[in-house]
Amino acid sequence: MRLLESVADHEHGAPAKQLARETGLALPTAYHLLRTLVHEGYLRRDKGLFFLGEAAERLSSSGAQQKRRSAVADALAHWRDSIGVPVYYAMYREGEIEVMCVSDTPGNPAVEEWADFRETGHAHAIGQCLLAQVDEAARRDHLERYPVQPITPYTVRDDHTLLRRLDRMRRMELVIERQEYALGTVCAAIPITVGTTAATMAISLPSHQADRLLVAARQLQSEIGRHLGSLAISISI
Repeated sequence: MRLLESVADHEHGAPAKQLARETGLALPTAYHLLRTLVHEGYLRRDKGLFFLGEAAERLSSSGAQQKRRSAVADALAHWRDSIGVPVYYAMYREGEIEVMCVSDTPGNPAVEEWADFRETGHAHAIGQCLLAQVDEAARRDHLERYPVQPITPYTVRDDHTLLRRLDRMRRMELVIERQEYALGTVCAAIPITVGTTAATMAISLPSHQADRLLVAARQLQSEIGRHLGSLAISISI
């Protein structure tokens, strides 16, 4: 994905060495990936320079968008059934928290969005996980538009406390939230960074099943790790 993004930045093409340097990849790795991308039609090579290919251009078509959405929805449904929890997929896009897909069942229902997810990112695991992946300027911009406001007795109380919490979060660390957004519900969110895209997949459980939360989240994290390569393009666009 980083190679595709780098090639897209060069309208007149770029050589392999430059692309390897820009993406931080070892040159042999870059050569191998570039050859694969050319073979699959995502790139084309002309006189030693790499350009976006027809397959990459088709990614922006509506048919391809639907296929990518279906791939993510199918993955969420599989994990929902295998782990036995509702599964959510969300992104931070153009300054907004967007829940892209939710997969649940009558026996394991998703959390009811009783307070707008976009406006209450400080209170739920999805929002905290996404805000932890963006830089400080983006966080402060978000909080200026959507100030912290307690919505349950467990919600973080002010911007300063939230920012300190986000600063302490380690990269790729699970985000756990207990009844901060909805009383009687606990949630966990798993950070996913593909290229420059901040995304997350999350789960929720009734608070009386809180002892299952960490185990289920670790299981989902492992599943995501095994399948992220095949979902990377679906997630990042």
